[in-house]
Amino acid sequence: MNLIANFAVLASRRMIFDLPVCDLGWDDALTFINELASLPLGQTVISFVNAHNMLVMLRDEHYRDVLVHNLVLPDGIGVDIASRVAHGASFPANLNGTDFVPALLTFMEQPKRIGLVGGRRDIVEKAAENFRNHAPWHEFVVISDGYFDKVDSSAVTSEIERQKLDVLIVGMGTPLQEKWVADHIRPQHARLVMTVGALFDFVSGTVPRAPRMVRALRLEWIFRLLQEPSRLWRRYIVGVPVFLFQVVWHRFGPRYSTLRQTVGSVRADAQRRLPAPEKFGR
Repeated sequence: MNLIANFAVLASRRMIFDLPVCDLGWDDALTFINELASLPLGQTVISFVNAHNMLVMLRDEHYRDVLVHNLVLPDGIGVDIASRVAHGASFPANLNGTDFVPALLTFMEQPKRIGLVGGRRDIVEKAAENFRNHAPWHEFVVISDGYFDKVDSSAVTSEIERQKLDVLIVGMGTPLQEKWVADHIRPQHARLVMTVGALFDFVSGTVPRAPRMVRALRLEWIFRLLQEPSRLWRRYIVGVPVFLFQVVWHRFGPRYSTLRQTVGSVRADAQRRLPAPEKFGR
């Protein structure tokens, strides 16, 4: 993330698992990111983190290093729980990418040239079509599907640069998309980059969203699990308890470890100060 963006959000983030996560409300986030997209220099990369992303980050140092340099937005009830445990309050808003990106496109009144990368070709094409219907004053360009050589991406990056984009939306799944952007996308490609996971699946209509009431109750993850149990059971059935354990550990574990070390040090110091016992029989 460029220095201007980094400085601007410094006072509007809270640490979750030692990762700074933006704590702006909807209106402030839309206004702020719209301004970032209009900067004439630098680049801002936006990532969305949920409970699953956080668990991936805990075991993937490269992914963590990438996220630290991005503007990270909170997605879902999991990070809200982590925030309540760590800071005593939820995030001001659930800035999940599936809702936030379309809202941002609507909020941006100045026409933008927006590139899409990721997903199957038919899915990303349909997503672009629906984006055009959603915000017709922007120009949406399908750069590539997600099935290209991630190591040698010169053909894709050359096309991105040729298209002279304002915004690049990348949906290739976590942590691949964030790492790919960090390795290959530069300010000359786009001033604003958003890594959006499965957004194209939802926007294209390939994967239906949960009913509005289910989303309002913050239970969309259950709806998704019922839709795709074979793919998502491990993420939710195994991942949720592991995530909750990590939330508690990051809040209380280090304190307990420090307390135990302190008690041990005091005890050892006390032992050293005790007079040496006399030998038996003297």
